[in-house]
Amino acid sequence: MTETLTPGTVFAGYLIERVLGIGGMGTVYVARHPRLPRLDALKVLAQIHGGDEEFRARFIREAELAARLEHPNIVAVHDRGVSDGRLWISMQFVDGIDAAELLRHDAAELPPERVSHIVGSAARGLDAAHRAGLLHRDVKPANILLESHPGEPDRVFVSDFGIARAAGQSTALTAVGSVLATLAYAAPEQLMGGVVDQRADVYALGCTLYELLTRTKPFPRTTAVAVMQAHIQDPPPRATVVNPLLPQAIDRVIARALAKSPDDRYPSCGALADAAAAALDGRADAVTTDLRNTEPRRPARRRSIGLAIGVATSVVVVGVASAVVLTRNSTEPSAILSTIGSTTSTAATSPPVVTGTTTSGRLSWGSHTFIAQAFPELLPATPVESGYQGLRCVARDLNDRPVDVNQPAPAVADLNCNGNRDPVESVLVGCNSNRSPTNYFAHPDFVPIGDERWERRSGRGRILWFDTTSANNDPLGPNRPQGVLRILFDDPQRNFCGLYVYGGTSGQDLYDRWWRSAPF
Repeated sequence: MTETLTPGTVFAGYLIERVLGIGGMGTVYVARHPRLPRLDALKVLAQIHGGDEEFRARFIREAELAARLEHPNIVAVHDRGVSDGRLWISMQFVDGIDAAELLRHDAAELPPERVSHIVGSAARGLDAAHRAGLLHRDVKPANILLESHPGEPDRVFVSDFGIARAAGQSTALTAVGSVLATLAYAAPEQLMGGVVDQRADVYALGCTLYELLTRTKPFPRTTAVAVMQAHIQDPPPRATVVNPLLPQAIDRVIARALAKSPDDRYPSCGALADAAAAALDGRADAVTTDLRNTEPRRPARRRSIGLAIGVATSVVVVGVASAVVLTRNSTEPSAILSTIGSTTSTAATSPPVVTGTTTSGRLSWGSHTFIAQAFPELLPATPVESGYQGLRCVARDLNDRPVDVNQPAPAVADLNCNGNRDPVESVLVGCNSNRSPTNYFAHPDFVPIGDERWERRSGRGRILWFDTTSANNDPLGPNRPQGVLRILFDDPQRNFCGLYVYGGTSGQDLYDRWWRSAPF
């Protein structure tokens, strides 16, 4: 069977009438129901996905979860299955266009009241899904469908809950660095590989609001790396800079919706939509959020266990990704981000980037390369690769801020890494840039439960392990039992570095399950 079905073909009992969109995941068709007098939207995935048992099981499970949603602003899921080895899902057919197509073909600015209606309707559908325990995780204009009737406001539907998951599950798929989201609308916590909740959809709806008002994406950068970095570290854009006719109050609404920390965002999509409506209607008094309260806020730092090198709490994975961006007429309304190589943005308004380039254009750690070279079997060789057990790293300073590796390294240079949580959650590698040996100073609040000298083929050193608990703002839960390893080195090739490793359920657990086989 060919990948694209021709009109007149019968597939899974459905009579194919025409193609709605073609993308990397598969094809969406208008198809006639086998028994009922109606048309459905039939998404047929590419054949390669049908042979993956794990993907098939997840697809069926998520389609069943999405089928539970019944709301006038959500595209209904009717059925799902496997036919001729290909996964398919049938959905309510909306005879209209999506919001992305509206932006492409309508040359005039969208009236604020129409934007408010679209965002408000989509918010009602999303909040209903959240109450049912489902996240969308790919909110964007291409997934908001509009059905127009003369003299009536648009009927608005949120589509493509086929990639939804139960709330509280990780954004990660089976591979480290994979994220289900379209890059231009992805919340920082999605890009950082964390557990997300409904506030990731709030963030994406805020990005969508900004685009509907300005006809531009919130972080238009030249590369995938730069877009991801902007989501993680750049301040939210001001819509009034692009469209001066908008009321100033809308900037405060967008700033809160696009806050880096989920705690600083609106608690629901409906709350965002209400604030946007108030701002666009000129009821500025109803918009009480001060821009100063929506600046990016870094998570609190863990308590330090030793001195010489600081310990950062929150480790950010800046995975380099490209999106398979698909819309109803030319693309499919979902995307899977996959790791690729890229170059960094040169936009003058961007803060310092965290990757460097060689003369050949290949991404590198720049001034932090000496850290990766000291641990070649543990750390990724470049910012877009992964290390031992999928470690993904980013250069940050002692205040947990991204650093520009194209500039000289600070006195203490850090690479912060995310693990796969089996058992490692995070690794901090800190090295003295002048190559002077590090020192370990005992901290009175932290008593090691183990302390020994070690010797391996690569050298020798000292390891201490501790029991501790997770931070109060830990997304996986505050005050969880946790282990910490502190690793020191004697050999001159590495004695200027020290490592902190967090994870497991205790220091002994982390020692037994990770240290014994770690590549040192």
